[in-house]
Amino acid sequence: MNEIPIADIRSLAEAADATQLAALERSLQGDARKGVAAILKRAHARLDACKAEADRLDGIYAFQESLAQDAGARCVVGVDEVGRGPLAGPLAVGAVVLPPAPKVAGLNDSKQVKECDRAAIAAEVKRVALAWSVQYVQPPQIDELGIMKSLRLAFTEAVRAVEAQGAAVDMILLDGNPMHLDPRETNVVKGDSKCASIAAASILAKVARDELMDELDAKHPGYDFASNKGYGTQAHRDAIRRLGLSDIHRRSYCGEFLQESLF
Repeated sequence: MNEIPIADIRSLAEAADATQLAALERSLQGDARKGVAAILKRAHARLDACKAEADRLDGIYAFQESLAQDAGARCVVGVDEVGRGPLAGPLAVGAVVLPPAPKVAGLNDSKQVKECDRAAIAAEVKRVALAWSVQYVQPPQIDELGIMKSLRLAFTEAVRAVEAQGAAVDMILLDGNPMHLDPRETNVVKGDSKCASIAAASILAKVARDELMDELDAKHPGYDFASNKGYGTQAHRDAIRRLGLSDIHRRSYCGEFLQESLF
């Protein structure tokens, strides 16, 4: 029997779907080479991972659909925030109305998505969404209102923005604990990993805020906002001690540095 070169088997296995892999395995019956066995094992692992991801994606769409059906809702908006805790930069809130199809590949809680993949997923969300918005609350407003009132303000504005695009929202899905913003509100603990539209809102808010912090890094050099995104890393705190507070720092979050400046 003429053995198929290992390189050819690898190429076929790496591109094969389940049906094609089964056919390839049948053609290799009796081929006892260890390299062949390893290639087929990796191919099966790849297909298993793809199926698990497809099942996860179907699950977050099905979960949202079940919530909507139980409530008799026809238009659902998912809402999520990014940037509650940083020392600098705005709070960002995303809101997304998704159709049941096409599904957005890779959609997940933004914290679970690789940074290099987020922008492409955000672009696909915007392409397929029936309506979407990202709203900001800037540091001076956060200092004036406090974070909870700022969250309420941004959530409300984000929902209004998608309604202004023509979405007749009758259910608002929020990640986390109740905020009592609206009678249409339904809260989902860990919703950014369970529910498609909340995950989409999480991705949009994260990508938009990160891009803004990259721009602010150029305007406020020395704090490394492009890297820390305004969060209180040790390097960021050291920079504040060297440079003082910028006009995009949340002064209400930076009391320790204001106290230090008095001495």
